[in-house]
Amino acid sequence: MSNVEARACNELALVKLDWTQGGLAEGLRCYRSREFFAAHEHWESVWLATKGPEKAFLQALIQLAAALHHIQQGNPRGAASLLRSALQRLEPHPLMFGGIAVSSLREEILEWLARARNRRRTA
Repeated sequence: MSNVEARACNELALVKLDWTQGGLAEGLRCYRSREFFAAHEHWESVWLATKGPEKAFLQALIQLAAALHHIQQGNPRGAASLLRSALQRLEPHPLMFGGIAVSSLREEILEWLARARNRRRTA
């Protein structure tokens, strides 16, 4: 890794998103309550006004929430597609980004993807 790449990764790791107020906080509350469609809506309102690497990161979270909503609605095929997209969007981000443990989030998405595949096979 070059010095420029290392510096860019360090800068990305320092990015902070404020999860204590506004749309991010509301979306997080909804996500934790398994109200995934509402979480998607709150995060999307923030995403629309965001630029830079935070925008792609938030889009991954929006896709995750939408995927979990699809699972709740019995649509594992749609969920799997969104989960794969979310994983791809998280790929360039460091292990910690915007106050979120990205490595743990990736593992969680892989678990949901496996569940969606299993549901698709039994459907």
